[in-house]
Amino acid sequence: MQAAEEIVRGNVTGVQTSGLILFAERDKYMKLHWLVISSSLLLIFTTGCQEALTWAGANLYQAQTKDPELKTGMQLILDGLDASPRIRVGYLPTPTLGTVFSGPNDLGRHGYCPNLSERNGIVYTCKAGAIDIGHARKAADWTLFLAAKCFKQIMKNETEFPFRLYEPSRYYVTVTYPDNWKDMSRPEREKIAYEVSVGLGRYLAFTAVTWHEVITWFGFKSKGLEPEYPSAFTWEETFSNLFGTHVAALAIEDAEHVYNEAVTLAFDSELRRLDIQSAGVSRHASESVKGPWFTGDFYWIAMKKRNFDLGLDDGCVTPILIPSVSECEGTQAESFPVPELDFVSQYGFSVRFEIKPNIWEGGAILDIAYPDGHKGKKRIEPAVHYPPIMAHIRKQAIERYGPD
Repeated sequence: MQAAEEIVRGNVTGVQTSGLILFAERDKYMKLHWLVISSSLLLIFTTGCQEALTWAGANLYQAQTKDPELKTGMQLILDGLDASPRIRVGYLPTPTLGTVFSGPNDLGRHGYCPNLSERNGIVYTCKAGAIDIGHARKAADWTLFLAAKCFKQIMKNETEFPFRLYEPSRYYVTVTYPDNWKDMSRPEREKIAYEVSVGLGRYLAFTAVTWHEVITWFGFKSKGLEPEYPSAFTWEETFSNLFGTHVAALAIEDAEHVYNEAVTLAFDSELRRLDIQSAGVSRHASESVKGPWFTGDFYWIAMKKRNFDLGLDDGCVTPILIPSVSECEGTQAESFPVPELDFVSQYGFSVRFEIKPNIWEGGAILDIAYPDGHKGKKRIEPAVHYPPIMAHIRKQAIERYGPD
């Protein structure tokens, strides 16, 4: 609200960039490419090939995106972003090949664009269990990006606009405006558009990254050959995604720090509030549930424990705690509220959000959403269809792994 009031008072200045690489910048740009290559080789030896290659690709893609280092979250929403969030490496919450475990002092500085400071991995907290920091960061940055996209489209009076993440699925947002929208002054519309966009950013980001979990459960492989079914709805996944949108909301409210710094501070304060443990405790916690929660390793891992809680029943996601962590004895899980769509009605708006699968596995999902037949129906509406889809997934999980 305070940020929105600043808009009305006219205290926000936009910064526009041309996006053109001038001839004078070519030498600097080529030097950046060589720096990326050499830094990537260093990262291969320190963090592994997957992390290094992901970092390198993102650096080349986002080489000209500097605004998150220069502007607050509010300024970025008002001015827009010229590049979507980068891909980050996520980890299984298991002590298996490739998993990195981290502690409170291991995470570095957040970077919407790649930097040499940011580190990720699985952390363990007493109040929220395991959290995949890479997935939380991804959800945070998508929250910001989608809030900025919504603000731009609403201020243009668009009634429908699409977006994509990184899988082939396409997302559609349909907006119905208040009857008196065009009669309002521009500052009034900016104030309302900002508040609506921040809330929509959280909802769209959480719902879209959840869709990734859904399609990987049904067999989608975003990396081609590598199976991703074991990573679908792992016990830390849904909460990690929700936690990222929560951190983004805190960072966007921070008017004193540029976005990357605000996210860094929000992660640090919230993780400490949730009682984050050392990397050693995080690893030991995962090792303690080998057998009952998972078996095997790497490509041959069988993930038995999942968290299918999307807040569809009570509006909250409750994280799963590992029971054998002595450092956290007696601690209760802290539930977090999920973002909802109906908040827009208080501003006179209505919003419909749909997903067009665009993947081979989409037919099976549409069959569940439309049990009477989906001929001519090519979109999923999460607000309507997530409950039956998740009920189907839960039933399959019980059949495969038992009720626990």
